[in-house]
Amino acid sequence: MLLSRKFLSDYVDIPENVTINELADAMTNVGNEYDSAQNLIPATNLVIGEVISCENHPDSDHLHVCKVDVGNEILSIVCGAPNCRKGLKVIVALVGAKLPGGEIKKGSIRGVESNGMLCALSELGLDSKFLKEEDYTGIHELDSDAKVGEDPIKYLELDDEVIDFELTSNRGDLLSILGMAYEVGAIYGSKVKDIDLSYKEQDNIDFSVTVETENCPLFLAKQVKNITIKESPTFIKNRLIASGIRPINNVVDISNYVMLETGQPLHFYDNDSLGKKIVVRMAKDGEELTTLDNEKRILTSEDIVITDGTKSVGLAGVMGGLSTEIESTTKNILIEAAIFDSVKIRKTSKKILRSEASNRFEKGIDPKRTYMAIDRCCNLLEKYADATIIGGMETVSKIKIEDKEITVSLEKINKVLGTNIKTEEVTAIFERLGFNVSVNNDIFNVVVPTRRGDISIREDLIEEVGRYYGMNKINGTKLVLPLREGHFDKIKRQIKNKMISMGLNETLSYALIKEDEVHKYTKDEFEHINLDYPMSEDRKTLRYSLLYSLEQIYEYNKARNFKDTCIFEIGKGFYKENGEYKEDLKLACLMTGKYYLDINNTDVDFYIIKGVVEELLDYLGYNGRYSIDTFSVPNELHPGVSANIILQGKEIGIIGRLHPNITKDKVFVFEINLDKLLQNRTSNIKFKEIPKFLGMEKDVAFVVKKNITNKQIIDVIKKSGGKLLTNIEVFDVYTGDKISNDEVSIAYNLKFEDNTKTLTEEEVMNSFNKIISDVENKLGAKVRSGEN
Repeated sequence: MLLSRKFLSDYVDIPENVTINELADAMTNVGNEYDSAQNLIPATNLVIGEVISCENHPDSDHLHVCKVDVGNEILSIVCGAPNCRKGLKVIVALVGAKLPGGEIKKGSIRGVESNGMLCALSELGLDSKFLKEEDYTGIHELDSDAKVGEDPIKYLELDDEVIDFELTSNRGDLLSILGMAYEVGAIYGSKVKDIDLSYKEQDNIDFSVTVETENCPLFLAKQVKNITIKESPTFIKNRLIASGIRPINNVVDISNYVMLETGQPLHFYDNDSLGKKIVVRMAKDGEELTTLDNEKRILTSEDIVITDGTKSVGLAGVMGGLSTEIESTTKNILIEAAIFDSVKIRKTSKKILRSEASNRFEKGIDPKRTYMAIDRCCNLLEKYADATIIGGMETVSKIKIEDKEITVSLEKINKVLGTNIKTEEVTAIFERLGFNVSVNNDIFNVVVPTRRGDISIREDLIEEVGRYYGMNKINGTKLVLPLREGHFDKIKRQIKNKMISMGLNETLSYALIKEDEVHKYTKDEFEHINLDYPMSEDRKTLRYSLLYSLEQIYEYNKARNFKDTCIFEIGKGFYKENGEYKEDLKLACLMTGKYYLDINNTDVDFYIIKGVVEELLDYLGYNGRYSIDTFSVPNELHPGVSANIILQGKEIGIIGRLHPNITKDKVFVFEINLDKLLQNRTSNIKFKEIPKFLGMEKDVAFVVKKNITNKQIIDVIKKSGGKLLTNIEVFDVYTGDKISNDEVSIAYNLKFEDNTKTLTEEEVMNSFNKIISDVENKLGAKVRSGEN
């Protein structure tokens, strides 16, 4: 929002000694940040001069040697403008003047001394969109009444100052000069001036309006006849220029001027081209409309259109249609002031054009200003366009226009802000803001006007008190609320630290992926979530599984010849279920190449990544309550080297090798749904004394059919081994030519211990032989000898 100081001063008094930077800083202190504060014309050391002689340069066919009266002296200045001539009033940049193109210095041009420069408007720093062709081809010609020696910028009424504000989305009221006036008036204790809304009416309106959509809660239409299209008054043109809007003619300029004043976007139709009625409705899919920029637009049922009852004549809140454009021959106009659904306008404007009007509709409009804007337009058109205002106004309203009453206590204000503000101070703040307030026993009953759509609850009022009381006046105090560490965050940090301690590196990846990748690495049924306005097709959909992201990181590393990758990520997966948006916290891990935490520097295999999962779950207190078993794994995992992670009979994750269709490399992954995991209470960790007596270890290899799983074998071993068997580890898997193709050899290291005594060979062998016997009998296994 560009704020013109002159425009603002029309509605509220600002102390003369307040500089533009001080004004901008004062606004920042109440929460309205700005990007820049500067003069509209940044050029310095300019003066009005009169050319008293203009002779051809003796050594050039296009330069002139001019004698220029600047009030206190006659300067010799060399000028190359074709329109330079004797008697012309001009803008002179004296020696030392600073222009956007550089500093003016005394010099010699082809042997002739030059003490300054005669300026075109294009050389003073005015934005190019406000300039005409002659502003580039020649020096600017001032009127004959310009006084020599005075400030040309002040003479042109361009001696304005502009602040460029970066407003928050909830302060739509500040997208108007009136809104800014209330804000500044509250800072300096100045009252906002009334706008002249008076005008005379003749005849009666002969026009009708019908609204066929709920997306237009308020529509006002007013007829104006016998207008004269001409140039706008200087003050209107300069207010528009300072606000960043290019002047066109008096009628179009008045619509923009009133929009800046009130914050209400307006549209003027050529009434003769429009006809005698307006119908507001939703567009039809594929409907066409040629807009004011002469572009044919293809509309959808999400767009709001203004029609003449038959065809579209405007795209509501965004741009008018070419067929009803205001032209130099226009005599009769229809003024539209309306409120449209902000979400619909936002979506349409992103497709078509973001404009000053659409920006205001998106932020929200004060319905009282809608009526005010109509009256202000009539007032200005009568003054500056010789208009005849037609009596009556077509109104379609489905909106309640009521100020809000909010009650808040002094105790609550001081408690929230941590202050000791008195009743009189709070009352004064509300009154400076233009709110009606009554006080009873330190309870404030505040009537908030409709222009402040951002205020709806008592906390909003407390924020207003804090803003204008001054955050710098609020003393810091110690927290009095008891704080405690959150259990969930604590567990999350523990998981992260444990994974790092096991030699894995944490990574962070994009939550947005390609749409056709979102259902990978899962068998779950869900509805994925797409962004309405994605940055690109590669970043269109919120991920469900983290494994696709890790796969992309692996491919990135592989392409750069980094083969040893052991990474993990804790992040969220997103989905929709029964129309509700949901998310799950997940832990994903990918391992390939050398596992450098292993002292033997071995390659990662299924048992290493399985060991990582088991170590983590044991560490979290789920020892003995989980299992690794095969039910149904995603298609992206190798069907023979993958499994499900089961906790208390429910699946919480997957583990396995990536399918050879994805990569021929041995890449292993797992993913655990932490929300499902942490729903289960952990067991208390029990500590056991290190055995005082030595145990024994035995190795055995079983040859079994490939349809027999490792878990089945381990379950039999555990049951047969009894209390003496304290640990089981797989240390080898063999599928070579020494056994048949449908068999696999799995070798186990079994550890036997007794905390009360040293085991004898006979005791261990009894247990060991029972294990062998039960595995052979129950699973059809056979013990593999060293020769096989």
